[in-house]
Amino acid sequence: MPLRDSHQIVSVDDHLVEHPRVWLDRLPSKFDGRTPRIEEQGGKHVWVYDGVVFPTIGLNAVAGREPRDWGVDPMRFEEMIPGCYDPVARLKDMDVDGVHAALCFPSFPGFAGGVFHRAQDKELALACIQAWNDFMVDEWCAAAPDRYIPLALLPVWDVAACVAEVERTAAKGARTVSFPDSPVPLGLPSFHSNHWEPLWDVCEATDVSVSLHFGSGSFVPGFSFAAAKPVPGGMAAPDAPFAVAIASFATNLMWTTIDLLFSGVLQRHPKLQFALSEGGIGWLPYILERTDQTWEKHRWYQKDIDFDTRPSDLFRKHFWGCFIEDKSGLRNRHEIGIDRIMLEIDYPHSDSTWPNSRKIAADLMKDIPDDEVAKIVEDNARTLYRFPRS
Repeated sequence: MPLRDSHQIVSVDDHLVEHPRVWLDRLPSKFDGRTPRIEEQGGKHVWVYDGVVFPTIGLNAVAGREPRDWGVDPMRFEEMIPGCYDPVARLKDMDVDGVHAALCFPSFPGFAGGVFHRAQDKELALACIQAWNDFMVDEWCAAAPDRYIPLALLPVWDVAACVAEVERTAAKGARTVSFPDSPVPLGLPSFHSNHWEPLWDVCEATDVSVSLHFGSGSFVPGFSFAAAKPVPGGMAAPDAPFAVAIASFATNLMWTTIDLLFSGVLQRHPKLQFALSEGGIGWLPYILERTDQTWEKHRWYQKDIDFDTRPSDLFRKHFWGCFIEDKSGLRNRHEIGIDRIMLEIDYPHSDSTWPNSRKIAADLMKDIPDDEVAKIVEDNARTLYRFPRS
């Protein structure tokens, strides 16, 4: 079997469900009465923050439940298995799954802290981000430093504060920062502006990669969802099932990748690294082919396009594709670059392969040479995140 016992699976996309003490224990007392809190509404637990209710939807914590019992309704903590929110219990679930190490994204804050970006009180929002980052490094990852990869959130509304937080968290051990898959839907400058240059500078200087998780820029893909109109209290529900959005979410990262390949950012920052978190890899060969074709034919008459470097060459220097189950991508792995592919488990979300991840990965890669399997399941992640084998 190509997935040998000596291969330690490193999942580059898992998730945690925050327990309320994350905030209550770490936020300064001057914010008492305004901090995020858990309330019981309709027999369910929901977060209340900045005058807005944020449920932990069922699809974000389905580990241990049958698909027929899934749903988007809010959940109570006691309805989740402890590995969703307890780092020690999570280790036991990883052992059952045959997974050695994991990089975990947040739930309540949004994959890239979008809840805090949209908050009115930015002083409290910054304190919440710092509290979450301290929890991630000092509590979650400290429970097993050889098995958890530290990730940090950023106050994206203030690029100077982003720089300061990268410096602060990198000094604590953070290996990557979560950034919106596109800042534009959040009302922020695009990848093509110079606005983010100080952030890219500090990420290069600290050797901290940038994780772009699909959906973290708040855009819901699919024509039916993109055209949804605002109504009092939120957005009008489209007539399409949410399965349309779920199946389309990876397309966000197609747009992101093309944006960055033609942005000039990669030429100015030769060491900058981007992970396309939970984006899949099957689409990458086509996008690389298409961007190269576009570059060949259209670079001459457009400003701000590099005349000398092919987009596909830039991709293989700066991007890392991430997948859960992707037969098409694995068949075309050499078109992507075998050194640029990483495995995800997505525990405890609805796309996760837990508790059969090792078996499923072995089946997916049964025809792939052993040295390539080792790179995909472990070595590439350890390289990107500078995460030593214990």
